[in-house]
Amino acid sequence: MKLVLEDGTVLRGRSFGAPREVAGEVVFNTGMSGYVETLTDPSYRGQILVTTYPLQGNYGVPARRAKGSIAAPFESDRVQVQGLVCVRHSERPSHHACTGTLGDWLRDENVPGVEGIDTRTLTRKLRERGTMQGWLLHDSSDVAEAQRRASAIEMATVVEQVTIPEAVVYEGGPVRVLLVDTGCKDNIARALLKRGATVIRVPSHADLNAHLPTVDGVLLSNGPGDPKDVGGLTAQVRALFDKHVPIFGVCLGNQILARAAGGDTYKLRYGHRSQNQPVQDLLTRRCYVTSQNHGYAVREDSLPDDWEPWFVNVNDGTNEGVRARGRPISSVQFHPEATPGPEDTAFLFDDFLRLCGSMKRGR
Repeated sequence: MKLVLEDGTVLRGRSFGAPREVAGEVVFNTGMSGYVETLTDPSYRGQILVTTYPLQGNYGVPARRAKGSIAAPFESDRVQVQGLVCVRHSERPSHHACTGTLGDWLRDENVPGVEGIDTRTLTRKLRERGTMQGWLLHDSSDVAEAQRRASAIEMATVVEQVTIPEAVVYEGGPVRVLLVDTGCKDNIARALLKRGATVIRVPSHADLNAHLPTVDGVLLSNGPGDPKDVGGLTAQVRALFDKHVPIFGVCLGNQILARAAGGDTYKLRYGHRSQNQPVQDLLTRRCYVTSQNHGYAVREDSLPDDWEPWFVNVNDGTNEGVRARGRPISSVQFHPEATPGPEDTAFLFDDFLRLCGSMKRGR
């Protein structure tokens, strides 16, 4: 099988997943572990994932969870990537919970995988050239013809593809959180449940205002695609600002919240997809190591006067969070729930739930 990039580069490797031709944005992730969580992260929907760490699949894949479950380590019910590109995958995994290989899993999910490609050289190209469109094609395929027929995801509607079809309630404690699913990683729901909250998870097209009388806070989840494509949801979020309800956003939720405030977003050259991104809290000046997966960012100088930047990326100076002055509304660009990655910023869920508890007591 071969990976073809839009600049004409052709990289040949060996197929170990489904024998299927696909198209998608080629992105890289530098994490050393956590491929089960990464491959099931809905934020990767429509993308061909390149892993810089050379060995993938060395601890196999655990038993698939029951339908409707949000059990770890899976972050959704399916593999979300268009395809996987790596140096080598393990055909002899070793782990007590292993029930199959990475290759078996990809074939079951009808997702192509290619090994034998120098992914670090490829990553350097993506860093220099920026994220590119790519195609995973059979060796014998005519490139021009195969590019036309390769399966691709319609990115303008990608959030509609990954959101849950209807609302579901995960029963917990007395504090109730409305989780707006725009491609939510399941560990966000698990993190809230672990802290004693009841989670009402609703699709991205739900009427948020209708749920407000029964909840104590709103959490905007992560997800794939361009935040400019979810204008309807952004307008709904803007309408919540004067409802005196705590709002917290994660990743895509950060971008939606900033746009609802009147700010702007833009596409990063090659995005942040790793488990070791350093961010700094602009109030305390403390630094944290974070897990990230996003291709867009908030344009900090576009924020209105009653909003302020909260976190900044130490590597490149891009925005990593915003908050409203004098209101319980804030968001972060990174993933406090991790999976995979460090849990250094998981305390942000505790802070958010304390605000929700105050809201409940003040009613």
